[in-house]
Amino acid sequence: MYVHCIAESINIMGKRTGDAMRSRNPGPIVEMAHEETADGGDFLDLNIGPARKDGTDLMPWIVQVCEEITDCPLSLDTTNADALIAGIRAAKHPERHIMNSISLQPERMEKLIPVAAEAGCYVVALLWGVDGMPRDSNERAAMTVELLMALNEAGIPNEKILVDPIGTPITLGADQVLSGLEFMAMLPEIAPGAKSTVGLSNVSNGVEHHLRCYLDRAYLAMLMKYGQWSAIVNTYDQELVKLAHGELPHLVKLVHDIMEDNDPDPSTLDEKELEYYKTTRVLMGKTIFSESWLEL
Repeated sequence: MYVHCIAESINIMGKRTGDAMRSRNPGPIVEMAHEETADGGDFLDLNIGPARKDGTDLMPWIVQVCEEITDCPLSLDTTNADALIAGIRAAKHPERHIMNSISLQPERMEKLIPVAAEAGCYVVALLWGVDGMPRDSNERAAMTVELLMALNEAGIPNEKILVDPIGTPITLGADQVLSGLEFMAMLPEIAPGAKSTVGLSNVSNGVEHHLRCYLDRAYLAMLMKYGQWSAIVNTYDQELVKLAHGELPHLVKLVHDIMEDNDPDPSTLDEKELEYYKTTRVLMGKTIFSESWLEL
Protein backbone atom coordinates (compact mmCIF):
# COMPACT_ATOMS: atom_id res chain seq x y z
CA MET A 1 0.00 0.00 0.00
CA TYR A 2 1.15 3.52 -0.85
CA VAL A 3 0.30 6.61 1.21
CA HIS A 4 1.05 9.94 -0.47
CA CYS A 5 3.36 12.04 1.69
CA ILE A 6 2.45 15.71 1.93
CA ALA A 7 5.75 17.20 3.14
CA GLU A 8 5.06 19.53 6.06
CA SER A 9 8.21 21.59 6.57
CA ILE A 10 7.60 24.68 4.40
CA ASN A 11 5.77 26.35 7.25
CA ILE A 12 5.47 29.89 8.56
CA MET A 13 6.35 28.50 12.02
CA GLY A 14 9.63 27.02 10.81
CA LYS A 15 12.80 29.01 11.48
CA ARG A 16 14.27 28.58 8.00
CA THR A 17 11.14 28.98 5.91
CA GLY A 18 9.21 31.28 8.25
CA ASP A 19 11.83 34.01 8.04
CA ALA A 20 12.09 33.46 4.29
CA MET A 21 8.34 33.88 3.83
CA ARG A 22 8.24 37.08 5.84
CA SER A 23 11.15 38.61 3.90
CA ARG A 24 10.07 37.11 0.53
CA ASN A 25 13.41 35.37 0.20
CA PRO A 26 12.93 32.38 -2.13
CA GLY A 27 16.32 30.76 -1.38
CA PRO A 28 15.51 28.75 1.78
CA ILE A 29 12.12 27.72 0.38
CA VAL A 30 13.67 26.46 -2.85
CA GLU A 31 16.30 24.60 -0.82
CA MET A 32 13.71 22.92 1.40
CA ALA A 33 11.43 22.07 -1.54
CA HIS A 34 14.32 20.21 -3.18
CA GLU A 35 15.14 18.42 0.09
CA GLU A 36 11.58 17.32 0.69
CA THR A 37 11.01 16.03 -2.83
CA ALA A 38 14.35 14.18 -2.69
CA ASP A 39 13.24 12.64 0.61
CA GLY A 40 10.03 11.27 -0.92
CA GLY A 41 7.49 14.08 -0.69
CA ASP A 42 4.60 13.50 -3.09
CA PHE A 43 3.13 16.95 -2.39
CA LEU A 44 4.68 20.05 -0.80
CA ASP A 45 2.55 21.62 1.93
CA LEU A 46 2.81 25.41 1.86
CA ASN A 47 1.56 26.41 5.30
CA ILE A 48 1.37 30.17 5.80
CA GLY A 49 -0.75 29.99 8.95
CA PRO A 50 -3.53 32.58 9.47
CA ALA A 51 -1.62 35.22 7.42
CA ARG A 52 -4.21 37.85 8.28
CA LYS A 53 -2.18 40.83 7.07
CA ASP A 54 -0.55 39.70 3.85
CA GLY A 55 -1.92 36.26 3.00
CA THR A 56 -3.33 37.31 -0.36
CA ASP A 57 0.17 38.40 -1.39
CA LEU A 58 2.19 35.68 0.35
CA MET A 59 0.34 32.59 -0.91
CA PRO A 60 0.54 33.49 -4.63
CA TRP A 61 4.21 34.36 -4.17
CA ILE A 62 5.14 31.05 -2.57
CA VAL A 63 3.05 29.05 -5.07
CA GLN A 64 4.89 30.71 -7.95
CA VAL A 65 8.29 30.16 -6.30
CA CYS A 66 7.61 26.43 -5.94
CA GLU A 67 6.01 25.93 -9.36
CA GLU A 68 9.10 27.44 -11.00
CA ILE A 69 11.52 24.94 -9.47
CA THR A 70 9.59 21.66 -9.10
CA ASP A 71 6.89 19.59 -10.76
CA CYS A 72 5.81 18.30 -7.36
CA PRO A 73 2.15 19.23 -6.73
CA LEU A 74 1.41 21.58 -3.87
CA SER A 75 -0.93 21.69 -0.88
CA LEU A 76 -2.00 25.26 -0.14
CA ASP A 77 -2.52 25.36 3.60
CA THR A 78 -3.97 28.34 5.48
CA THR A 79 -6.98 29.33 7.54
CA ASN A 80 -7.22 32.52 5.46
CA ALA A 81 -9.85 31.78 2.80
CA ASP A 82 -8.92 34.82 0.69
CA ALA A 83 -5.28 33.69 0.66
CA LEU A 84 -6.32 30.21 -0.52
CA ILE A 85 -8.32 31.75 -3.33
CA ALA A 86 -5.43 34.00 -4.36
CA GLY A 87 -2.98 31.08 -4.29
CA ILE A 88 -5.13 28.72 -6.34
CA ARG A 89 -5.85 31.42 -8.90
CA ALA A 90 -2.14 32.23 -9.20
CA ALA A 91 -1.17 28.60 -9.89
CA LYS A 92 -0.22 27.47 -13.38
CA HIS A 93 -1.65 23.99 -12.79
CA PRO A 94 -4.30 24.31 -10.04
CA GLU A 95 -5.86 20.96 -10.95
CA ARG A 96 -2.75 19.20 -9.57
CA HIS A 97 -2.78 21.02 -6.24
CA ILE A 98 -4.69 20.65 -2.96
CA MET A 99 -6.82 23.34 -1.32
CA ASN A 100 -6.45 22.83 2.43
CA SER A 101 -9.13 23.21 3.59
CA ILE A 102 -12.90 23.56 3.36
CA SER A 103 -14.72 22.96 6.63
CA LEU A 104 -18.40 23.01 7.60
CA GLN A 105 -18.40 26.70 8.35
CA PRO A 106 -20.89 28.52 6.10
CA GLU A 107 -18.72 31.52 5.25
CA ARG A 108 -15.77 29.29 4.32
CA MET A 109 -17.95 27.02 2.19
CA GLU A 110 -19.53 29.95 0.36
CA LYS A 111 -16.17 31.48 -0.48
CA LEU A 112 -14.10 28.42 -1.30
CA ILE A 113 -16.36 25.82 -2.92
CA PRO A 114 -17.01 27.78 -6.15
CA VAL A 115 -13.30 28.54 -6.54
CA ALA A 116 -12.30 24.90 -5.99
CA ALA A 117 -14.90 23.75 -8.50
CA GLU A 118 -13.65 26.24 -11.09
CA ALA A 119 -9.99 25.33 -10.54
CA GLY A 120 -10.54 21.56 -10.55
CA CYS A 121 -8.12 21.18 -7.63
CA TYR A 122 -8.16 18.58 -4.88
CA VAL A 123 -10.00 19.71 -1.78
CA VAL A 124 -9.43 18.77 1.86
CA ALA A 125 -12.85 18.27 3.45
CA LEU A 126 -12.03 19.11 7.05
CA LEU A 127 -14.50 17.65 9.54
CA TRP A 128 -14.78 20.78 11.62
CA GLY A 129 -18.16 22.43 12.12
CA VAL A 130 -19.60 25.56 13.71
CA ASP A 131 -19.39 23.81 17.09
CA GLY A 132 -15.84 22.59 16.57
CA MET A 133 -14.54 19.07 16.06
CA PRO A 134 -16.77 15.97 16.00
CA ARG A 135 -17.08 13.95 19.18
CA ASP A 136 -17.25 10.46 17.71
CA SER A 137 -17.33 8.44 14.49
CA ASN A 138 -21.05 9.04 13.93
CA GLU A 139 -20.62 12.81 14.07
CA ARG A 140 -17.71 12.48 11.65
CA ALA A 141 -19.94 10.49 9.29
CA ALA A 142 -22.76 13.06 9.47
CA MET A 143 -20.33 15.92 8.79
CA THR A 144 -18.85 14.03 5.84
CA VAL A 145 -22.24 13.53 4.21
CA GLU A 146 -23.18 17.21 4.64
CA LEU A 147 -19.87 18.54 3.37
CA LEU A 148 -19.60 16.16 0.40
CA MET A 149 -23.15 16.95 -0.68
CA ALA A 150 -22.24 20.63 -0.92
CA LEU A 151 -19.01 19.86 -2.81
CA ASN A 152 -20.75 17.43 -5.19
CA GLU A 153 -23.52 19.92 -5.91
CA ALA A 154 -20.88 22.39 -7.03
CA GLY A 155 -19.44 19.81 -9.42
CA ILE A 156 -16.53 18.55 -7.32
CA PRO A 157 -16.40 14.73 -7.59
CA ASN A 158 -15.54 12.47 -4.66
CA GLU A 159 -12.30 11.52 -6.39
CA LYS A 160 -11.05 15.10 -5.89
CA ILE A 161 -12.05 15.20 -2.21
CA LEU A 162 -9.65 14.32 0.64
CA VAL A 163 -11.60 13.75 3.85
CA ASP A 164 -9.71 14.74 7.00
CA PRO A 165 -11.22 13.09 10.10
CA ILE A 166 -8.97 15.24 12.34
CA GLY A 167 -6.28 13.37 14.21
CA THR A 168 -6.30 14.03 17.95
CA PRO A 169 -3.42 13.95 20.45
CA ILE A 170 -2.92 10.75 22.42
CA THR A 171 -2.50 13.01 25.45
CA LEU A 172 -6.29 13.52 25.32
CA GLY A 173 -6.82 9.76 25.54
CA ALA A 174 -7.12 6.85 23.14
CA ASP A 175 -10.91 7.14 22.72
CA GLN A 176 -10.70 9.94 20.16
CA VAL A 177 -7.89 8.18 18.29
CA LEU A 178 -10.04 5.08 18.08
CA SER A 179 -13.16 6.97 16.99
CA GLY A 180 -11.18 8.47 14.13
CA LEU A 181 -10.06 5.00 13.05
CA GLU A 182 -13.62 3.69 13.36
CA PHE A 183 -14.75 6.48 11.06
CA MET A 184 -12.03 5.63 8.53
CA ALA A 185 -13.44 2.10 8.33
CA MET A 186 -16.84 3.64 7.47
CA LEU A 187 -15.58 6.14 4.87
CA PRO A 188 -15.67 3.93 1.73
CA GLU A 189 -19.36 3.24 2.32
CA ILE A 190 -20.22 6.84 3.21
CA ALA A 191 -18.27 8.42 0.33
CA PRO A 192 -17.38 5.94 -2.43
CA GLY A 193 -14.34 7.11 -4.37
CA ALA A 194 -13.36 9.80 -1.87
CA LYS A 195 -9.77 9.96 -0.70
CA SER A 196 -8.43 10.70 2.77
CA THR A 197 -5.77 12.79 4.45
CA VAL A 198 -4.67 13.63 7.98
CA GLY A 199 -2.25 15.87 9.81
CA LEU A 200 -0.25 12.94 11.11
CA SER A 201 1.72 14.74 13.82
CA ASN A 202 -1.48 15.84 15.58
CA VAL A 203 -1.47 12.47 17.33
CA SER A 204 1.85 13.25 19.02
CA ASN A 205 1.17 16.92 19.77
CA GLY A 206 2.23 17.80 23.32
CA VAL A 207 4.58 14.82 23.65
CA GLU A 208 8.35 15.21 24.19
CA HIS A 209 9.96 15.90 20.81
CA HIS A 210 12.23 12.83 20.75
CA LEU A 211 9.21 10.53 21.29
CA ARG A 212 6.89 11.98 18.68
CA CYS A 213 8.23 9.97 15.73
CA TYR A 214 7.24 6.64 17.33
CA LEU A 215 3.62 7.75 17.71
CA ASP A 216 3.46 9.22 14.22
CA ARG A 217 4.82 6.04 12.62
CA ALA A 218 2.54 3.64 14.45
CA TYR A 219 -0.50 5.87 13.86
CA LEU A 220 0.22 5.94 10.12
CA ALA A 221 0.48 2.15 10.04
CA MET A 222 -2.88 1.95 11.84
CA LEU A 223 -4.50 4.29 9.30
CA MET A 224 -3.10 2.19 6.46
CA LYS A 225 -5.45 -0.60 7.53
CA TYR A 226 -8.27 1.60 6.22
CA GLY A 227 -6.71 2.65 2.93
CA GLN A 228 -5.30 6.03 3.96
CA TRP A 229 -4.54 7.95 0.75
CA SER A 230 -2.34 10.75 2.08
CA ALA A 231 -0.92 12.32 5.21
CA ILE A 232 0.90 15.53 6.10
CA VAL A 233 4.22 14.20 7.35
CA ASN A 234 7.79 15.04 8.26
CA THR A 235 9.68 13.72 5.24
CA TYR A 236 12.98 14.12 7.09
CA ASP A 237 11.85 11.01 9.04
CA GLN A 238 12.93 8.49 6.43
CA GLU A 239 11.50 5.52 8.32
CA LEU A 240 8.10 7.21 8.20
CA VAL A 241 8.40 7.81 4.44
CA LYS A 242 9.42 4.18 3.83
CA LEU A 243 6.45 3.05 5.89
CA ALA A 244 4.10 5.29 3.88
CA HIS A 245 5.49 4.14 0.56
CA GLY A 246 5.00 0.45 1.31
CA GLU A 247 8.64 -0.45 1.97
CA LEU A 248 8.14 -1.83 5.51
CA PRO A 249 5.23 -4.24 5.08
CA HIS A 250 6.24 -6.49 7.98
CA LEU A 251 5.84 -3.60 10.42
CA VAL A 252 2.48 -2.63 8.94
CA LYS A 253 1.33 -6.24 9.26
CA LEU A 254 2.48 -6.34 12.89
CA VAL A 255 0.42 -3.25 13.68
CA HIS A 256 -2.65 -4.64 11.92
CA ASP A 257 -2.35 -7.93 13.78
CA ILE A 258 -2.38 -6.04 17.08
CA MET A 259 -5.45 -4.08 15.94
CA GLU A 260 -7.19 -7.39 15.27
CA ASP A 261 -6.31 -8.67 18.77
CA ASN A 262 -3.82 -11.08 17.26
CA ASP A 263 -0.95 -9.83 19.43
CA PRO A 264 2.40 -11.57 18.99
CA ASP A 265 4.49 -12.76 21.91
CA PRO A 266 6.64 -9.68 22.63
CA SER A 267 9.60 -11.90 23.53
CA THR A 268 9.78 -12.92 19.86
CA LEU A 269 10.07 -9.33 18.58
CA ASP A 270 13.22 -7.41 17.74
CA GLU A 271 13.87 -3.88 19.00
CA LYS A 272 12.17 -2.13 16.08
CA GLU A 273 9.13 -4.41 16.21
CA LEU A 274 8.82 -3.76 19.95
CA GLU A 275 8.64 -0.02 19.28
CA TYR A 276 5.62 -0.54 17.03
CA TYR A 277 4.10 -3.17 19.34
CA LYS A 278 4.23 -0.95 22.43
CA THR A 279 3.17 2.21 20.61
CA THR A 280 0.22 0.60 18.85
CA ARG A 281 -1.05 -0.76 22.15
CA VAL A 282 -0.84 2.75 23.64
CA LEU A 283 -2.75 4.28 20.72
CA MET A 284 -5.43 1.61 21.06
CA GLY A 285 -5.79 2.18 24.79
CA LYS A 286 -4.58 -1.33 25.60
CA THR A 287 -1.79 0.30 27.60
CA ILE A 288 -2.22 3.56 29.50
CA PHE A 289 -0.28 6.39 27.90
CA SER A 290 2.71 7.87 29.67
CA GLU A 291 5.91 9.22 28.19
CA SER A 292 7.76 6.14 29.45
CA TRP A 293 5.61 3.72 27.38
CA LEU A 294 8.60 2.47 25.38
CA GLU A 295 10.48 1.54 28.55
CA LEU A 296 7.71 -0.55 30.10
